[in-house]
Amino acid sequence: MSAEASVGSHAADSAQSANSQPAFHNSDELRNRGLLGSKYVKLNVGGSLHYTTVQTLSKEDSLLRSICNGGTEVSIDSEGWVILDRCGRHFGLVLNFLRDGSVPLPEDHKELDEVLKEAQYYRVQGLAQLCIGAMQKQKDVFETVCRIPMITSAKEEQKIMASCKKSKLQNNRGNNKYSYTSNSDDNLLKNIELFDKLVLRFNGRVLFVKDVLGDEICCWSFYGEGRKIAEVCCTSIVYATEKKQTKVEFPEARIFEETLNILIYENGRWSGPGGLHLLDARGSGASLDEEGATGGERRVRRIHVRRHIMHDERGPGQQTVYKD
Repeated sequence: MSAEASVGSHAADSAQSANSQPAFHNSDELRNRGLLGSKYVKLNVGGSLHYTTVQTLSKEDSLLRSICNGGTEVSIDSEGWVILDRCGRHFGLVLNFLRDGSVPLPEDHKELDEVLKEAQYYRVQGLAQLCIGAMQKQKDVFETVCRIPMITSAKEEQKIMASCKKSKLQNNRGNNKYSYTSNSDDNLLKNIELFDKLVLRFNGRVLFVKDVLGDEICCWSFYGEGRKIAEVCCTSIVYATEKKQTKVEFPEARIFEETLNILIYENGRWSGPGGLHLLDARGSGASLDEEGATGGERRVRRIHVRRHIMHDERGPGQQTVYKD
């Protein structure tokens, strides 16, 4: 009886082993043969769920086709989702390209590079070539050579002026209390045009900033080592036909000279011997005021181009100088 029981137990174990063996082969077979027997595919790409067809995934000779025909092993969870260990942010774009043959690409260079990386990983050559072409077009597009900051607040001005070499043009035509002389508008435009030319000429060496919120009508300020070095005021008050007028000058040579002067601060040349001596410049036709607190290094050259002058159109003996 014991021998028969042993034989029966052995037969039962063999039967149980035989029943469990096909289940293991079925799982392994499912992993190896891919998705050949399926029409629809459920993809879990880094937590991003996508539902598509085998036909869509097989349109190009890519990694996705290899997954479908069993050439590449994949993990399939208990609910039938194919697990792909990639970021799913741009996978929808990859699918849309396989569906339509073309797809709108992001304009941002960083995102475009991310799409290219995904296309290369999935070996979707058509999308990869599209991305490379779009990136090449971005390189060919003309990019702005210079960027000019625009001051919008006093706090922003302090932050911008804290670094080394700056040139600021403050122009606000609306600050005028009186009428302008006949040449003032032309001279104001000439100052703005000179500003644009200097921006292009000294790009990368001097930062040029525009200020349209200040109190001055037209005034140039020059900064080095985080402080103001010089100032060229281009406005003056004249008295004509018994009334005051505002006159805007265009001291081109003085502005250009002060722009060159702040280049002395380039690469720390200001700290060497004779640096102060180089900045002690005087120009004809301009009045210069200096403010100092602790020696020459703290001085600010304030140049006012003929600050209070007489109007030349008035007759002899009728010219009057108005002083504040």
